[in-house]
This record gives sequence, C-alpha cells and structure tokens, in this order.
Amino acid sequence: MESSWRGIPATLVVLAGLAASGSSYQIIEGPKNATVLEGSEARFNCTVSPGWRLIMWALNDTVVLSITATAPIITNDRFTSASYEEGGNSISEMIIHDVQLRDAGRIKCSLQNSDRDASAFLAVQVMGELLIPRRNLIVTEDKPCNVTCHALGWIPLPDISWEIGVPVSDSSYYSGLEPDDLQSAVSVLTLTPQGNGTLTCLANMKGLSAHKSVTVNLTVVQPSWGSIDKAGTSLPTWAIALLAISLSLLFILIIVLIIIFCCCCVSSRQEKKESSYQSEIRKSASVKTNKESLETNVKSGSENNAYSPYEPWMAKPAALCRESSESSVREQHRNRQPYQGPDHLSPGPAGRPQVSFIMASPKTVRNATLV
Repeated sequence: MESSWRGIPATLVVLAGLAASGSSYQIIEGPKNATVLEGSEARFNCTVSPGWRLIMWALNDTVVLSITATAPIITNDRFTSASYEEGGNSISEMIIHDVQLRDAGRIKCSLQNSDRDASAFLAVQVMGELLIPRRNLIVTEDKPCNVTCHALGWIPLPDISWEIGVPVSDSSYYSGLEPDDLQSAVSVLTLTPQGNGTLTCLANMKGLSAHKSVTVNLTVVQPSWGSIDKAGTSLPTWAIALLAISLSLLFILIIVLIIIFCCCCVSSRQEKKESSYQSEIRKSASVKTNKESLETNVKSGSENNAYSPYEPWMAKPAALCRESSESSVREQHRNRQPYQGPDHLSPGPAGRPQVSFIMASPKTVRNATLV
C-alpha cells in the first residue's frame, strides 16, 4: 500500500513533465484566406513558437507537406515550403504552384503531439475567354448601333465595362447572363458614333485585381441610300412604322384601282349591249318603214291577179308557154291582116292600150289595166 501511494506522485510528475514539454510550443498565428487565379501560386503562412518538432500542412484533410526542424518532407512537387524567423518565432510558409480549380477548399496547419491547429480557405477563380464577334466594325455616322462582348468560361462571372475611344453623341450599355448559357456573361454597348476610333471591352475579376480586355476598330461612313450597315443594326422604330403605313396605303390604292377597272369593264359591256340593241331596233324600224312604203306603192296600182307566187321552177315553164302562145297569136294576125276590115277593129279608150295575156296552161287569165 505504501509503495503504491508512493508511485502516484511519480506518475503525476511524469504527466506534468509531458504536458509541460507539449505545451512548450504552440501555433501563434495561423494561415489566412486566399483567392487566387487558376494557374497562379497560392501562399499560406503559419507562425509557431520555439521548440516545435514537426509542422504538417493539409489540403481538404489530406496531408500534402510535412516540415521538420532540419528539412521539409515533400510528397508532391506542386507543394513546397519556405521558413523564416521573426522575433524568436518560426514562420512556415506553404507554396502551392500551378493552382487548379480542384485545389479550392480548406488549408490546415497543425503541430505534432498537439491538438491545436489553424485553418484557412482557398478560393480559386478561372479567367475565361473575352471576345467580340468582329474586330473591325463599319457603321453609319449618327446612326445608333450595337456592339456585343461575350465572357465565356469565367468562374465566377466577371464585371464587364467599356472604354469608348470614339466621338459619340450618345452611349449606354447593359450586362447580364447569356440566355443559353448561365455560366457565361454578355454585355451590349449601344452608341451613336460620329467618328472613327476604338472600343474596348473590359472584364474584371471579382475580389482580384486581374482583368482581361479586347479591343475593336470602329470605322464610320457617311449615310447613303445604298449603304449597308455592316454592324448588323436594324431600322429605327419610326422608319419601320412609316414603311408599314406606306405599304398599307399602296395596297389599298391597288385594290381601289382594281375595283374601278372592273366597274369600267362592266359599264363598257352594258353600253355595247345597249348600242347593239338600239341598232337592231333601228334596223327593224327601217325595214318596217321600207315595207310599208313598198305596200303603199303596190296598192296605188291595180292588182295583177295573174301573178302567182310560185317557186322559180314553176315560173320558168309558164314563161315558155307565154312566149309560145304569143308567137302563135302574132302568126295568126299576120295571116288574117289582109282580110280584116275597119269594122273589125275595136280600139280601146285613147291613151289606154289593152294588153292581153294568153297562158297555155289551164290557169285563169285575168286582164289588168296599167295606168
């Protein structure tokens, strides 16, 4: 019992010695947060008190560098160290070369045989591309035009601004996300140029002094009716409205002309029909008048009852018969003239010669006295 009681103070003395030896060095100041560009270097410092044996650096809870009092223990060439003395304390610096996006995370500095550590956070930014579709722009003087600048593949997205190196009457710009790519930004500059010069698009990294720029040449030409705006600008609103109104009026005028033409054609046809109808009426009236006149002339004389309205083929034999009868009558008169006396002559009234028609056919012969 006594021996056991005597061993307790000895154990306490050993534990106190170990505690004193472990607490003889400590981390005075740990690393600080850092933001760097991808591909650059990142440096972190850890200040410890004298008496340390081993300093360990970890990235995202993985030890990447160990430093002893005599020399560093390097396991990856991208992670190196440097040591400094300041006021009797030791400063251990870890250097990360060619920082990658995957290196972003927690950086921790710790001591061997100590539960104390200090940590910081590493942020990695990516500088992407900055471009303007065309490096040489040709625009019209005093005509508004747009110039677009694209920032592609930036982490995080940059702040975009413009430097205008041309005389302008008005200018403004707005920036925002690309409609089809939320990881890219776009900025549109609207200006009314009055002379030649340059336009510069600037992209500034957030939290860093790094930036990227792109410059284009702007050439201004005089306005003309046949000129083509190579900057891709569109017509102003008032010009589009005026053009639309002009086309509408032209369309209405064409419709009115077509209607007038159709009405004229219909009217002309009606006039032609009326004129043809009137001419037919005149012809009918003229024929009727001629017919009445002819009938009047016929009625003024005596009716010839010997007229027969037979066809021509019937009239031809009758004519032949009449000629034959007349020749026979003349022959009889020649034979009887020496024997006729004055008593046999029976002249008709003076100035009214009597004509006899003797038909060979059995038709009835009528005598007509012509005046």
